Amino acid sequence: MTAEDRLILMTDGIEDSPASVLALRIMAEYYLYLEEYESAVETARKAQRELAISSRASGLSFTNMLDAVSISLGTAMIHYQAPRHHPEATSLFEGILARRESNSAALIGIGLILEERGELEDAISFLERALQQTPSTRVKAEAAWCKALSGDYETGVSELEECLSQLDTADSGTKTLKAQILYRIGMCLWNLDTSKSSRKDRERAYARFISSLQADMNYAPAYTSLGIYYTDYARDKARARKCFQKAFELSSSEVVAAERLAQSFAKTREWDLVEVVAQRVVESGRLRPPPGSKKQGISWPFAALGVVQLNIQDYSKSVVSFQSALRISPKDYYSWVGLGESYHNSGRYIAATRAFEQAQKLEAELGPEVLGDTWFSKYMLANVERELGEFGAAIAGYKEVLALRKREYGVSIASLQTLIEAAWQDIELGFFGRAIDNVQEALRTAEDLVTWRKEAFNLWKSIGDLCSVYIYLQSYSAQFPFQSLVELLKFDFDLEAYGLLADVDHLDWAAFASSTVSDNPDASLGPCCHAAILAQKRAISCCVDDAHARAVAWYNLGWTEHRAHICLIAGGNKDNPMIYLKSSIQCFKRAIELESGNSEFWNSLGIVTSQLNPKVAQHAFVRSLFINDKNARTWTNLGVFYLVEGDTQLASDAFTRAQSIDPEHALAWLGQGLLAAQLGESSEARNLFAHGFEIASASATQIQRSYACSVLDHLLVSPGIPSSATDLLRPALALRQLSKQSLADLPFEHIDALVRERMGNPAEASEKLSTICSTLEAEYETSESVETLSRFANAKADLSRSLLAEGKFESAAENAETALDLSVDDDSSNMRKRTRLSAQISGGLSYHHLGLFDRSTEAFKGALEESQENPDIVCLLSQVLWAKGGEAERNIASQQLFNCIEKHPSHAHTMLLLGTISVLHDDQDTIQAVSDDLRGLRTRDDLTHQQQKQLAQLLSAIAILYPDEKGQTLARMSEVTTAVMLGPSHPYGWSQLSGITDEPCPPEMAILTAIREAPPKGALNAEDLSEVYAQSHRGEDAQRSIMFAPWKPSGWYALSQLS
Repeated sequence: MTAEDRLILMTDGIEDSPASVLALRIMAEYYLYLEEYESAVETARKAQRELAISSRASGLSFTNMLDAVSISLGTAMIHYQAPRHHPEATSLFEGILARRESNSAALIGIGLILEERGELEDAISFLERALQQTPSTRVKAEAAWCKALSGDYETGVSELEECLSQLDTADSGTKTLKAQILYRIGMCLWNLDTSKSSRKDRERAYARFISSLQADMNYAPAYTSLGIYYTDYARDKARARKCFQKAFELSSSEVVAAERLAQSFAKTREWDLVEVVAQRVVESGRLRPPPGSKKQGISWPFAALGVVQLNIQDYSKSVVSFQSALRISPKDYYSWVGLGESYHNSGRYIAATRAFEQAQKLEAELGPEVLGDTWFSKYMLANVERELGEFGAAIAGYKEVLALRKREYGVSIASLQTLIEAAWQDIELGFFGRAIDNVQEALRTAEDLVTWRKEAFNLWKSIGDLCSVYIYLQSYSAQFPFQSLVELLKFDFDLEAYGLLADVDHLDWAAFASSTVSDNPDASLGPCCHAAILAQKRAISCCVDDAHARAVAWYNLGWTEHRAHICLIAGGNKDNPMIYLKSSIQCFKRAIELESGNSEFWNSLGIVTSQLNPKVAQHAFVRSLFINDKNARTWTNLGVFYLVEGDTQLASDAFTRAQSIDPEHALAWLGQGLLAAQLGESSEARNLFAHGFEIASASATQIQRSYACSVLDHLLVSPGIPSSATDLLRPALALRQLSKQSLADLPFEHIDALVRERMGNPAEASEKLSTICSTLEAEYETSESVETLSRFANAKADLSRSLLAEGKFESAAENAETALDLSVDDDSSNMRKRTRLSAQISGGLSYHHLGLFDRSTEAFKGALEESQENPDIVCLLSQVLWAKGGEAERNIASQQLFNCIEKHPSHAHTMLLLGTISVLHDDQDTIQAVSDDLRGLRTRDDLTHQQQKQLAQLLSAIAILYPDEKGQTLARMSEVTTAVMLGPSHPYGWSQLSGITDEPCPPEMAILTAIREAPPKGALNAEDLSEVYAQSHRGEDAQRSIMFAPWKPSGWYALSQLS
C-alpha cells in the first residue's frame, strides 16, 4: 500500500468517527511523520476538545491520553509558523514535565525551542537529559549542533560525524536527517577555518554541502550555503542566484537566501521581484523573535518593502514598512534614512527632520567604519530644511555634503536653487541686501557648476532667476555682475542659438555683448533683463528631448520677457515698446502647444494678451479655470480683466471667488479695494488695501502703491484727523520697500519724500527731493512737457519746505523763488495754486529767519492773496509783522487778526494768537474781549494737544497778570481748576495744578492722563510727556522725564533740585 492510499484510508476513517480520540491521536502522529505540521496542529486540537468532552461526561481525567496529544500538539507547534507558537508549546511541555520529569518527548521539545531562542546552554542540557532517557541519533545530532552554535565547532564536528556513522544508509526515512547532518558538518568546517583558501577548498565545507544535497535534493539550507559559496568565493553569480532561488522556493524560512535574492533583484531594479521576496519572508512569521529570545529580529524584509514602495511613490505604505523595520531593529541606520525620505516625500517635514536627526545620532554612535558613506542623510535633511523654509540651515547642509562629495550634481543644483529661493524669501520679507548676498553666492556656485555640467536645464533656469532678482530689486541693479554673466553665457556654447525669437524681441548675443553697465541703476536695468532672457533661452536648448521641461522652459522665458517689458517701458524705452510683450505671447503659446492641459500656461497667456487682445485674454482665463477652478491667482487676474473692461459686477464676483479659495491671497483684496475705489467707496477701499498690505509680501509693489496712496489721501482730505508719525509708519515702510524695487516710479518717490518730511526726517526728504528735481529737470529739457514743468515746480516747492525744516534758510528761499518762477505761467488750476502757496509760505518763513522782514512780508501777502485770506496764512503774516517790531506793523498785525476773527469766528489759532499779542501789548480792552472766547475754546474737542497746552498757559498768564477782585492766587487757581473740570482727561490742567499746590494727587493724575494720551492711544509728544514727569517732584519721575526727552532742560532741572 502506498503512502497516498494509506492517508486516504485514514482520512475516511476520521470522517466515519470524528469523535474518536484514538483516531485523532493516530492521525496527528501520522501528520507529524509526514511533516504536515499545520494539519497536525488542527488534528491535535480537535483531539484535545474531544478529550475534554469525554472527561466531563465520564468524570475521568485521561491523563496519559492528554499528555500524548499534548506532546503531538507541542511538537507540531515547534515547526508550524515558528516561532509564533513557541510560548504555547513551552507551556504544554512544562505541564507534562511537571507530572513526568523524565518524559523524553517533552525534554526534546523544550530543548528545540531553547535552541531556536538562542539559549544554547540550556538547550544542550535538556537534549542531553532526553538522550539519557531515550538514546536517539536525531537528538544527539541536535545536541551536537547546539554545541557548534555555541562556538565549539570541533566538538560539534566530531559528534556529528559520529551521528552520521550511526545512520542506516539503507533506510530511506533517514535521508533528510542525513542531509541535515552533512549540512551541519559543512557549516562547522566553514566556521572552523574562516580563511579564504579554506572556504574555497572544495574538499571541505563545499563537499559536505554537495553531499547533503545528494542525500536529499529538497534540503533548502544546503542550497543557501552553496549560493553563498558561489557568490563570495567561486564568483559564479548565475549558479549562486539559482541556488538562492531553489532554497527560497523550498522554504520561506531561508531568510539569508531571500536577502541575497532581494539584493540581486534590487541591483537590476526589478522592484516587483524584490517585493515578492520580501513579502513572502514577512508572511513566513520568522522575522520577530519570540518573547524572551536572545536572537535578534530580522528587519531587512520590511526595509526592502519600504524601498520598493518608495520607488513606486507609495509613501504612506513605505512609512509603515520602515516603522515596522525599526520596531525590530531600532538601530538600523538605513531604515531611519528611508523613513525620513518617506516622510519628506509625503510632506511630513517635521517627522522627517526627527528621523534624519536620529539617523545622524546613529552615525556618530556607529561611525563610518560600520556605516560607510553617510552623506545621503545629510543631503535629505538639508532638503527637509529647504522645504520648511529654513534656507540658511539647508545651505549649510548642502555645503557639508559637497565637502564630502565634490561635484555631486544633485547636491550642487539643490544648493544653487536654495540660494535663489532664499533670495526670493528675503525679497518677500523686505531683506533686500541679504537677498543680493545670496544671489552673489549663487553666482559663484553657478560658475563652478557650469564648468562640468553645462547642459543642465535647472542650471540655466536658476541663472535666469538669479538675474531676475536684480530686475525686481532695481536699486541694486548697478551691482549686477555683467561681466561674470557674459563669461557664463558664452561658455562652450553656440552663440547663434541665442538668436531664438530675435526676430521678435531683437535680442541676440551681439546685442547683449554690446551692452554697457554703469553705477547708474537705470542704465544697468537693461543688461539685467537681457541676461535673464538669454539664460532662459539657453535653458530651452538644454531640454530638447524632454517635452515637459521644454514647455516649462518656454513658460519661464515668457515671464522673463514680460518682466523686461514692464521694467523697460517704465524706464522710458519708447523706441520698441511692445517687442518684449509680443515675444512673451509667443513663448506662452509654444508652452501651451507642448502642454495644453497646464492651467498656469493659460493664465499667463491671459495676462500678457489683456492689453493687445482682450477676447483672447478672456478665453485664456476661462480655459485656465476650466482646467483648475481652485486657483485664486487666476480668479484674481480675471477680476482685474473685468475691472479694466468696466464690468464691475463680474469683477466683484471674481475677486470674491478668489478670496473664498485663498483668504491669504493679497492681490484679491487689492482688486476688491480698486473696485471699491472706482465705485467711490474710499473708506472701504482703504480698509481693503490695509488688509492686503498686512498679508502681502514685501515684493507686492501694487499693494504698496495703493495702500500708501489711500492712507495719505485719507489724511489729506480729513483735516480734523491729526497725522502723527505713528500714523505714517506703515505707509512709510511700504514706500521704502517700493523705492528699492522700482527706480522709475517718480510720483511715489515724491510721496515717499513727503512722508519722510511729515515724520520729522527733513534731511532724508531733502535728499530724495533733490534727486527728483534733477530727474525732472533732465526730463523737461528733453521733452519740454508742460506736465513735467508743473511737477518740477511742485518738487521745488516741496524741497524748499524740507530745507526750511532743516534750517537751510538760504537754500530754502532760493528753491521757493525757483518754484514761483516756474509756476508763474502755469495755469493748471489747483496744482498751480498749491505749488505757489507752498513756495510763498516757505519763502516767507525763510526770509523771516534770515532777518529779511520786508521780503518775508511780501511773500506772506502773496500767499494771502493766493489762498484767499486763509486764516492760517493770516496768522503767519501777523506773526511776521509783530516780529518786525514797528508800532505800525504791530497794529496791522492786530487788525489782520480782528478781521480774520470776524470772517472765521471759530478759528482757534487766530484767537490764541490775538490773546497772546494782547498780553504782550498790554491791551486790556482786547484781553477783556478775547478772554470769554478763549474760555469757550476749552469746551471744544477739535483742539490739538499743542493748542490745548497753549490755551491753558495763556489763560493762566491772563489770570496772573490781570487778576479780578478775588486776587491773583485765587484767580489763577480758579482758571486751573476750571481747566481740570472741563478736561479731566487732559494732562495740562493737572500739570498746572501740580505747579501751584503741594498736594500729591495732581502730579499723579497729570502723569496718568499723559500716559493715556501718549502714542499709540493718543498724540501727546515726547517733550510734553517729559514736562509732565518733571513737575511731579519725585526722583524716579525726573529720571523718566530725562529718558523721554533728554534735550529738554526741565527734566535735568527737576533732578538737580532733588539731589
